[in-house]
Amino acid sequence: QVQLVESGGGLVQAGGSLRLSCVASGRTFSRYSMGWFRQAPGKERDFVASITWGGSRTYYADSAKGRFTISRNNAKNTLYLQMNSLKSEDTAVYYCASSREAFVVVTTTPGEYDYWGQGTQVTVSS
Repeated sequence: QVQLVESGGGLVQAGGSLRLSCVASGRTFSRYSMGWFRQAPGKERDFVASITWGGSRTYYADSAKGRFTISRNNAKNTLYLQMNSLKSEDTAVYYCASSREAFVVVTTTPGEYDYWGQGTQVTVSS
């Protein structure tokens, strides 16, 4: 059974940084593209960033470009999201997700992903 477990969320002041982690188990992590999404109260789940299975290509939402960095360590089955210069509008529950198919580039569409973590809360105070 595939499991994705996020951690690293919390309360931070505007301008601060957080690093989210997502540990995967249950299938060969290095074969699957991964993504980060976020959902604020009353809003849809939005794409934040994604990374290909080997880590050579990354994709970002406009809101994340220049501030967030997605990365992965396949030896540790772990996905990361480094978030800098945080703003109050970044407040949301952040989810990691695994692509539905191996060796396929995935980006913005939630339907491209089949497994999701439980989410980790990020709250940015202004």
